[in-house]
Amino acid sequence: MSRFYYSFFFLCSLALFSCSSGKKSFEQGDYYQAVMKSVSRLRQNPTHKKSRETLKQSYPLAVETFERNAINAISADVEFKYREAFRNYEKINFLYEEIRRSPGAMRIIPNPVDYYTKVAQLKERAAEESYEAGIEALEKDTREDAKEAFYRFKDVQGFVSEYKDVRDKLEESKFKATLKVVVEQIPVPTQYNLSAEFFQNKIESYLHKPSKRTPFVRFYTPYEAESEQLPYVDHFLRLQFDDFALGDSHTEKVIESVSKDSVKVGTVKLKDGTKQAVYSTVHAKVTTLTKSLRSHGVLSMEVINGNTNAVLKNQKFRGQYVWNAKWGYFKGDERALTDEQVKICKRKEKSPPSPQQMFVAFTDPIYNNLTRSIGSFYSAY
Repeated sequence: MSRFYYSFFFLCSLALFSCSSGKKSFEQGDYYQAVMKSVSRLRQNPTHKKSRETLKQSYPLAVETFERNAINAISADVEFKYREAFRNYEKINFLYEEIRRSPGAMRIIPNPVDYYTKVAQLKERAAEESYEAGIEALEKDTREDAKEAFYRFKDVQGFVSEYKDVRDKLEESKFKATLKVVVEQIPVPTQYNLSAEFFQNKIESYLHKPSKRTPFVRFYTPYEAESEQLPYVDHFLRLQFDDFALGDSHTEKVIESVSKDSVKVGTVKLKDGTKQAVYSTVHAKVTTLTKSLRSHGVLSMEVINGNTNAVLKNQKFRGQYVWNAKWGYFKGDERALTDEQVKICKRKEKSPPSPQQMFVAFTDPIYNNLTRSIGSFYSAY
């Protein structure tokens, strides 16, 4: 734990204090920051006069302040008093390490104070008080109190990683604090000869991925709930397609007569023997075909209380995918066509995507909106 604090405080001090002597912090009564800033400055410039003076004045006051805070915390009849004392002594130890890393600071404070022995003792007492607080919260037998217990047992591990049966208590409190949601996914209608596995697997992958927004929510498949013999289910999350259509086809045919003036159509020989270009209007008939395939569906999501069967949330998500293809042909003089018409007439009719491909495409926006809604709803739990 100490090494973590040292690394964290060092990075912060490097960024914030490198250009300050700490005098302003000292004048404001923030002796800890005054020490940190002056030590950082002395690490760059060991002879910096103002930083030397600030360190000399602020260090004894910082140590005195933390010692007094620690003693007062232990003397007071307050919750987590040993944790508070531990944190104060840890700051003294951190100052000790910072000074020892600065030759310029060591010239001013040759014998910085450390409380490593004291901190080791306080870790045990802090672990004990956090453990007892966790047990007390766990015995209240509510989900919110189980959350509190879980965090108290995490504190215990932070002080003493293998304290008593803290690993078992962490597991027990996490289970009691966790909202258990069984996800029921209804297969797509069989007449489409489709596999919804890809879509369903995406949803299950999202729900099984740990999330910082929902640390106390776990989603189960029906198989997982049965195999783990869940004693109870808090919510059922039911997903099914209410409306479903694939490949609604529409083809549009447009025939257009086109022409272009002043197009060179040949040459004639004049009486004097010279040749002259002949210009005229050219004509063509262009046929353009546009084919569209529209696939769409509506997914229904229902959240049901596992104890009362009350519907907690009901929402529908719509998705659509339209595939378009355009091609054509012409009769007449190609020169009458625009560049775009020439490109269209060079195309051939394309094969449409398979029903499976269209299903995947139109469910993509449904997946995005569905997962966003689930995440938002369960972030409150």
